[in-house]
Amino acid sequence: MTWLVPLPVVLPLLGAGLALVLGRRPGLQRVLSLVVLTAVVAVAAALVVRTDRHGPQVLWIGAWEEPLGISLVADRLSALMLLVSSVVALAVLVYSIGQGMTGGERDTPLTIYHPTFLVLSAGVSNAFLAGDLFNLFVSFEMLLFASYVLLTLGGTGARIRAGTIYVVVNVVSSSLFLISIAAVYAATGSLNLAQLAGRLDQVPEGLSLVLQLLLLTTFSIKAAVFPLSFWLPDSYPTAPAPVTAVFAGLLTKVGIYAIIRTQTLLFPDRPLTDLLLVASLLTLVVAIMGAVAQTDIKRMLSFTLVSHIGYMLFGIAIGSVTGYAGAVFYVAHHITIQTTLFLVLGLVERRGGSTSLLRLGGLARMAPVLGVLYFVPAMNLAGIPPMSGFLGKVALTDAGLEHGTVLSYVVVAAGMVTSLLTLYAVAKAWNLAFWRTPEEAHEMAVALIDHGRRVGSHEVVEHRDHLHIGGSTFGAVDRAEARRILDEDDGDNRDLHQLTEEGALPTRLPRTMVGATASLVVAGLALTVVAGPLFGYADRAATNLLDRDHYVEAVLPGGVR
Repeated sequence: MTWLVPLPVVLPLLGAGLALVLGRRPGLQRVLSLVVLTAVVAVAAALVVRTDRHGPQVLWIGAWEEPLGISLVADRLSALMLLVSSVVALAVLVYSIGQGMTGGERDTPLTIYHPTFLVLSAGVSNAFLAGDLFNLFVSFEMLLFASYVLLTLGGTGARIRAGTIYVVVNVVSSSLFLISIAAVYAATGSLNLAQLAGRLDQVPEGLSLVLQLLLLTTFSIKAAVFPLSFWLPDSYPTAPAPVTAVFAGLLTKVGIYAIIRTQTLLFPDRPLTDLLLVASLLTLVVAIMGAVAQTDIKRMLSFTLVSHIGYMLFGIAIGSVTGYAGAVFYVAHHITIQTTLFLVLGLVERRGGSTSLLRLGGLARMAPVLGVLYFVPAMNLAGIPPMSGFLGKVALTDAGLEHGTVLSYVVVAAGMVTSLLTLYAVAKAWNLAFWRTPEEAHEMAVALIDHGRRVGSHEVVEHRDHLHIGGSTFGAVDRAEARRILDEDDGDNRDLHQLTEEGALPTRLPRTMVGATASLVVAGLALTVVAGPLFGYADRAATNLLDRDHYVEAVLPGGVR
């Protein structure tokens, strides 16, 4: 059944072409996109079963003699990533259709959105199936092209600026990847991953280390590993909610997947454990401190996204079966939960008119379903027992303790602190946006504006770090948001209830958007229910990763040529 292997790539690309032809028929575009991504989910599920029972599925494309052709390889790891990513992409597509417009602006053409979204899906699938470095490079370029278009939908100034930063960083990383590919080919005469597994063993140790560092740096930029993560918090929050959600869930995980694949297959004897442990430590701690300091929920979640990449990198650094199994499980968990939370924020922004904690309040009372949709995945992200986030962190903690070095103990401790600070950050957002009354939020904004009138907005923005209202202290006021409130003050300072009554904000949320978000909330809870079988699958995938002969024999029967 190797004919299944290319379908997650071919179907979205064919769908994208047909969607362009149907540019004047948006209804047919929507149906086509839904059918294509539903088919991809079914194919990915079949590949999960097939690879688990019969081993890696390999298809050579191009009618070239092996190993000169293009190989697509689905093993346990890539099949699981395909299934999780396709389920998430389908949910996001349904959400975006329910939103009624692709980017929040009524002049945003649907003809752009659907083909580009399908190309993005094809790029993600191709990255997971790529059996050689150049095909992996092509996958990243597909992602870059599609993600830049999606990021700048609507053409607002903020989105163009964020898109410019995003594309510049990714062009640099793509250039570095191309240099890495050239260096690998010059040293080995091949780019096929299975063939490289044998040939890199014959390369001098110093040169092999340089090649490893080149690839690791490239993929670390894609995965937003500290200190190469500076671009992400400024790029994602400006995008439309569905776009932000699919970016947060999938794009950084493609980088993590590439790190796992190259570390286990190409450089198993040079794990760079200490370097990766330090990178995971800094990624965990620095990014979560940034999350705690935010007063906009989108930016807070963008920082937690970066921080939790550190958990996955920790499992990779440990390099044991337990470590890789924990990392694989956590990747599946994080794709689902992070995407869910960004979809929830789209609903929050639609219902409350903002994602700023300086403005929101009373959402739990005005939209209780929205409160539940935020609370459940937020607690899962923080790792509250017995949810999947907790189980994944326990597995990674066990791997760190088994490793038994001082540095691994330090990262374990940092992971626990990060989990507590994540809980603090998401609970603060819950308390202010959902639990606090609209009147308290209104008083906070009014106090900020009144203080600005008395002493001048510059002093508020640049020097005042706290607000004191009625004996309560509100800390870490976001300066950019404070400036925006002061600049936009129109004299009436209406609260959420008034805005809703006047029709400025919707009283009901679209059922399709709520349904798509709720389905991912349920999927996140399902990860807890099936944690046992999923951990068993992840353990088998990790065992295969560390036994690279299993992969090599499947791609090149008879051994490396």
